[in-house]
Amino acid sequence: MSKSTNAKTPRREASPADMTRTALVRAALKLFGRQGFDGTSTREIAAEAKANIGSIAYHFGGKEGLRNAAADYIVDAIQTIAGQAIGNLQAPAAAMADPEAARAHLFVALERMVAFIAARPEAGEIVQFVLRELSHPTAALDRIYDGVFEPAHRRLCLIWEQATGEPAESEATRLTVFTLIGQVVYFRIGREAVMRRMGWRAIGDAEAAKIAAAVTDNLGAILAARKDRRS
Repeated sequence: MSKSTNAKTPRREASPADMTRTALVRAALKLFGRQGFDGTSTREIAAEAKANIGSIAYHFGGKEGLRNAAADYIVDAIQTIAGQAIGNLQAPAAAMADPEAARAHLFVALERMVAFIAARPEAGEIVQFVLRELSHPTAALDRIYDGVFEPAHRRLCLIWEQATGEPAESEATRLTVFTLIGQVVYFRIGREAVMRRMGWRAIGDAEAAKIAAAVTDNLGAILAARKDRRS
């Protein structure tokens, strides 16, 4: 009797080596973001990951290789989030049926970005690491820029063009998209100030929903201004 073609392929369990590698990457992401690359020793990373210090050289060839692996981890994580918000960054952008659909897509994209960046704990480690790289660019930033920053920004610019009719690669469109992303990122990098001023003890789902409402109101105002300008 032949096996059913609908049978699920068993999911491969992570090996001890895979788990060690992942633990080292997560530890490096956390410590490099908090202390900087030069301020973090391989011994500290190994201790944080509860791994043998020799495993860093074994899996990554050294500290620099580990930094690049942390950058690749960020690319994979954000590609997943971006895929849910604006589509697969590795695939051609699909045309929206009409401008209204594109505008709705922009609102959903901002809401999902807020839900991740403002509320998810792992977003803090990612943003800290990226801010360090932006201050002192290395090959790790190149990996993040090429894998996430540039394609995500380009995709949002295309959606903006479909929503407004403004050319995707115009200077005005590219700057507008940066402002949309920047206001969301502020709620992570300015998290402590925001919580103190708002009287919040944390930023969870309820607080993120309030942030998303403010951010999408801003988007609505920008779109309305563009519409008035064209009329």
